[in-house]
Amino acid sequence: MSDRGGIIAIPYTRAMSIEPYTIESGTIFDWVKQAVEKMENAGLFFGHGTATAEDEACWMVSHILQWPPDFSPDRFEHELTDGQRQALDDLLQRRIQTRQPLAYLIGEAWFAGLRFAVGPAALIPRSPLAELIVGGMQPWLDLDQALDVLEIGTGSGCIAASLAWHWPALRVDAVDISLEALEIAKHNIERLGLTDRVQLLESDVFDALRDCNDSRQYDLIISNPPYVPDDSMKRLPDEYRHEPALALAAGSDGLAFVRRLVLEAPDYLRPEGWILVEVGEAQAAAERWLEAVDPIWLEFEHGGEGVFLLSRDACLKMHNAAQHPTAGPKTQI
Repeated sequence: MSDRGGIIAIPYTRAMSIEPYTIESGTIFDWVKQAVEKMENAGLFFGHGTATAEDEACWMVSHILQWPPDFSPDRFEHELTDGQRQALDDLLQRRIQTRQPLAYLIGEAWFAGLRFAVGPAALIPRSPLAELIVGGMQPWLDLDQALDVLEIGTGSGCIAASLAWHWPALRVDAVDISLEALEIAKHNIERLGLTDRVQLLESDVFDALRDCNDSRQYDLIISNPPYVPDDSMKRLPDEYRHEPALALAAGSDGLAFVRRLVLEAPDYLRPEGWILVEVGEAQAAAERWLEAVDPIWLEFEHGGEGVFLLSRDACLKMHNAAQHPTAGPKTQI
C-alpha cells in the first residue's frame, strides 16, 4: 500500500474511544458524548463520509475548531469556549432538523486525503475507489507512467483531481452531464492547482467525446456512475434525498448506465486499456450480466465492495455479443 497522501478518509472516521476520558463539563468529550446521544435519538442516517454518530460528532468538532480530522485524542479534554459550544450546537441542530448530510451543511468533504468543496449538485465523495487512487493499480496499470485517464460522471471532481494529485504523470479528462456539478469540480481542480492536467467537459457519458475531432483514446476509464435500482430509490433515507437523483437512479436493476459504459468503452480505450467501475448494490446484477467475460472484482482493505475491472478485450466481447445476441453471451440493452 502506497503512503502517498496520508489520510485516506473513506469515509471520515475518527474512531473516538470514550473509555480513557472522564466526563468534564465543557470539554469536547462532554459535547461529543451528548451530541452522539441526540443524533441517535433523532434517528439520523450516517453514510455520507461517516459511519457512526461518534465519527460525525468528531467531524463537527474538527470543522468548527478548524482542527485536522485526525486530531490527537488528548484534545478531547479541551475546554470549549462559549462561542465554540454555540457554533457546535447550531450545527448539530441543523443536522437533526434538516436531515441534510453534514458535508452539505459545512460545504466540504474528504476524499483520498484531500479536502473537497461539495454542494447539492453533486454526490458527496465516499467511494472506495479512493483506496485504489492512493495505493495504485498494480499489476494492471502503473500510475507512475504517463497515462491518459477518463472519468465518467465526475461530480465534485474528487476522483479526477485525486488521481492527478497523487500521480503527477497522469493526464485526466473528466466529464459530467450536469453543468452545476462541473462548476463544483472546476473550483476543486483550480484550488488544487491541477488545471494543466485535468480537463473538464460537459458530456452525457461518451457523447461529447464522440464529437471530438482528436479521436481520444485512454489507458483507463474510471467511473462511479448511478447504480441505485428503482426499488431502492423509493426506500432511501432522508439524507440521500438531498443528493441529485440524476447521480443515483439507474433503472430497474441498477445497470442502466453501467451497460452503456461497458458496451461503448472499446471505442475509447487503447488496446491494453481497462475500465474500472463501481456498481455498489448492483453488484449481483452486474455479476450475472458480465458472467461470460469474468471481470476482476476488487477487494478493499479499508472497506467497500462492488467495484470491477474489465479489459478492453472483455468490453469488446460484450459489445459484439450485444450486436449479435445469438453469437455470444446474452446481453440486455
